[in-house]
Amino acid sequence: MVTFLPATAGRLADVPSFDRGIGGAESNVACVLAAAGHRARWVSRVGADGFGDHLVEAIGAWGVDVSGVRRDPARPTGIYFRTAGDRATDAHEVAYYRAGSAASAMSAENTDLDALRSGRVLHLSGITAALSADCLALLRTLMETAPVVSFDVNHRPGLWADPADARVLLDLARRTGRAGIVFVGEDEAEEAFGVTGGPDAIRAALPEPGLLVVKRGADGAVAYDAEGNRYTEPAPRVDVVAAVGAGDAFAAGFLSATLRGLPVAARLRHGHLWAAAALTVPGDLATPPGRAHADRLTALDPAAWETLHLGPGWTVTEPLPQRPAEEVRTP
Repeated sequence: MVTFLPATAGRLADVPSFDRGIGGAESNVACVLAAAGHRARWVSRVGADGFGDHLVEAIGAWGVDVSGVRRDPARPTGIYFRTAGDRATDAHEVAYYRAGSAASAMSAENTDLDALRSGRVLHLSGITAALSADCLALLRTLMETAPVVSFDVNHRPGLWADPADARVLLDLARRTGRAGIVFVGEDEAEEAFGVTGGPDAIRAALPEPGLLVVKRGADGAVAYDAEGNRYTEPAPRVDVVAAVGAGDAFAAGFLSATLRGLPVAARLRHGHLWAAAALTVPGDLATPPGRAHADRLTALDPAAWETLHLGPGWTVTEPLPQRPAEEVRTP
């Protein structure tokens, strides 16, 4: 969907103008993975309108394969508006206009399933599940047939008419299986699943995924693998410009390191670094740190890692490696 970011701080009622950008959890992940040298394809539906043109062109400009995007002549491209978040509390307003959008009409019948199944990893989001019954059925179909599923719970209360309906996200997370990867925030688990008690309690409620990553914001992240190992990595200190896009960037950083075969602890650190890149820009998307730069930082000893303090402009763009065979698909 198209994102409109405020040109000034204030309530939505008071903001006089907005800057247009790209929005969408799955497309965010695809964009930063492509920018890091991976091959990524975004599969979705947008309207046959100017906003749809903008999304396809802008996402393609990041290096993402958009050949699987279909245009809907009867439904518009989804949009949303947000206010600038307060840095201390992340308090902000969000107004979604997605009901009846082209993406909300995605189904197993009108989506290129072969394109989605052809990558090494299929990345899905709980946001898609909230858009319509057909979208939810599509996710269930994909989880039953894709070889490796990465699922970000991405609970958005504003998209669920009845908060109790969001419990379907727990069922979807369980469907990823032993080869799957699930990302969930500690706060999301409480809001969507009703699970409290911290990361270990979340793992007890979600024993099925081969890799479960529990995000704890500034307190870091915890991962659990299929062998019962537990990995904890603190997050570096970050001078936050805006919190939007950080979760998507974390997932992309973790997936990038996964595709490279790095250890789980290093995957968590790459997730933190990519999230920091997003936190230090005003929009949803930021160029991820160069691979060599990120590898040097993730190799720091624990004491040095905990002293990292990252602010705007800290990332370094380095020459990208030649892209390997197609790896990631996102709907």
